[in-house]
Amino acid sequence: MRGRQHRLSALTASAALVLSSCGGGGGSSSGTSTPSPTPTPTPTSLYAVPAQESLTVADVETVVAHAVAEAQKRNLPAVVAVTDRVGNVLAVFRMTGARASATTSAAPNGDNIDAQNLTVPAEAGAIAKAITGAYLSSGGNAFSTRTASMIVQQHFPPAPTTAGLESGPLFGVQFSQLPCSDLSARFASSGAQAMIGPKRSPLGLAADPGGFPLYKNGVVVGGIGVMADGVYGSDSNVLDNDNDPEEFIALAGTLGFEAPESIRADRIFVDGTSLRYSDAAYSGLLASGAVSFAAINGSIGTLVAVRGYYGDPAPAILAGAVYGTEASGVRASRAAEFSNRDAFVLTDGSGNNRFPIRAGTDAGDVAQPISTAEATAILQEAFAVMSRARAQIRQPLDSRAQVTISLVDTRGQALGIVRSPDAPIFGTDVSLQKARTAAFFSGTHAGPDLLASSSADVAAFVGKARTFLNDPSALTGQYAFTDRANGNLSRPYFPDGEVGRPNGPFSRPIVQFNPFSTGLQSALVVGDLAAHLAYVTGASATDTPQRCSALPTVSGQNRAQNGIQIFPGSVPIYRGNVLVGAIGVSGDGIDQDDMIGFLGLANAGTRIGGIGNAPAAIRADQIVVDLGDATVRLRYVNCPFAPLLDSSTQNVCAGL
Repeated sequence: MRGRQHRLSALTASAALVLSSCGGGGGSSSGTSTPSPTPTPTPTSLYAVPAQESLTVADVETVVAHAVAEAQKRNLPAVVAVTDRVGNVLAVFRMTGARASATTSAAPNGDNIDAQNLTVPAEAGAIAKAITGAYLSSGGNAFSTRTASMIVQQHFPPAPTTAGLESGPLFGVQFSQLPCSDLSARFASSGAQAMIGPKRSPLGLAADPGGFPLYKNGVVVGGIGVMADGVYGSDSNVLDNDNDPEEFIALAGTLGFEAPESIRADRIFVDGTSLRYSDAAYSGLLASGAVSFAAINGSIGTLVAVRGYYGDPAPAILAGAVYGTEASGVRASRAAEFSNRDAFVLTDGSGNNRFPIRAGTDAGDVAQPISTAEATAILQEAFAVMSRARAQIRQPLDSRAQVTISLVDTRGQALGIVRSPDAPIFGTDVSLQKARTAAFFSGTHAGPDLLASSSADVAAFVGKARTFLNDPSALTGQYAFTDRANGNLSRPYFPDGEVGRPNGPFSRPIVQFNPFSTGLQSALVVGDLAAHLAYVTGASATDTPQRCSALPTVSGQNRAQNGIQIFPGSVPIYRGNVLVGAIGVSGDGIDQDDMIGFLGLANAGTRIGGIGNAPAAIRADQIVVDLGDATVRLRYVNCPFAPLLDSSTQNVCAGL
């Protein structure tokens, strides 16, 4: 599956353009020893913990029955999937006559690579949609797969008339929650780990309308996804209203479990644009009256097993895990695990923190790795910044930001993961992707590792980057790369959104680009997706490893174990001029994510000394790309205006 024809198909002009950054200042000086940090004092609690709501078996039956009834009225047999908040698949129901598969969008020029023009099992698409609705949502925001479609495309908002605008704020998030991720848990039919999450998705996050979150008493408890029309794509024009039967069917499934109107995506604005929740309205539903699952099960369709996700040994409707409990895999931290009592951690179902705070594992590569005390201070200070930050994508206005924060060493090993109680689940895997991406591209090993890839396509991106940057030594550690900087190079137009400009070196050309083929990001995981879908369909007895595998390993894993991410929210960590790790943040607005990592790291350096942000002279915003008629400077971080709830201070990142 190395050849192009087999990849998964076997299955923003002026004379000078400057993209600004929050810059200035150098990193903290290095030291020979690290004092024990004194935690920043914090109140006992700033965040409300979500009520312990969950989907019962009867709830799931109701969701499925309502969706099936609507599908019957529309004469469109469907596959319906329901998950809980942490991604456990609770039901997959196939109506008699439903299409067995769906096809992803083709490349504009017909040269299909990565996940373009791919035939996928309908069950995989339905599960991905349900997971997307659940994972992108929280008690402060309800996002659907239509919302996801709006925020991952090459222009935001996506429409024929918006060419020239920058890409979606979560450009690339679709390649997260991957089936090869080492963070995502895998299906188990029994045992303490059976219901822990976050679970993986067979196709990452979905942008095809037909997936919604499910709520009980204002608490997100899961998601529903529907596949029926044979197309697994996205909405390229938000200026019109689609009459999408899949979306109506899925919306019917939310009856009684509707997202509160006040937090739906259309009440949330990004850069002055209201997000989209649904083109389907409850007033447009065709089915009415009470519906019984018993009346449809076995006559209209049946529950079906999905290998690796549901139905082992036999399909039966499950009750959802109660988010926030040990059994869900996400719970409140203990005092010994993290000092701030608002923090949540990931657990294994048996009481053990899956990603405890620890020292760096890279003593063979770094003279003085991150110590446990330093790791603790970085995570504490980032968490403290989050607790003061004004959220972007939460209602009501002036809510506190809620995110997941991940810390890694130069080998990509997780040195701790903490999150706020109601942070969206998707940000857990994404924050780790972001941290690993910053560490990887800032290190000496980025170019060599990519050149050593088992994929010729992946290796070719090194030459493209060195040519584009006019730097034959690019990707060997001279510059500190954030995800914002790396994202500049990963867009199908450079500068981002400017039609007629060339693609960034880590992106596919626009004539070949769509959300299913982003460039280096997708190329790194295409083999794993192929192997996994072959496993799901039964064509292969072997699943993809719990490691996205197109890079060589070091100490038993590679440096991008769950894939890379290409939208902002990470910064590398330095001891003087030496890279020692990175921090990634995800969950509540990309500028907020940047600020929490950048300012949190700076505060940690001030508090304990020894570590800090990269020296200004080596930050990626020192890189200027010559386009012939214009020059473009990469961005490093971009901190938000009026970002703090307890202060009117502006430019909080300036001079750091």
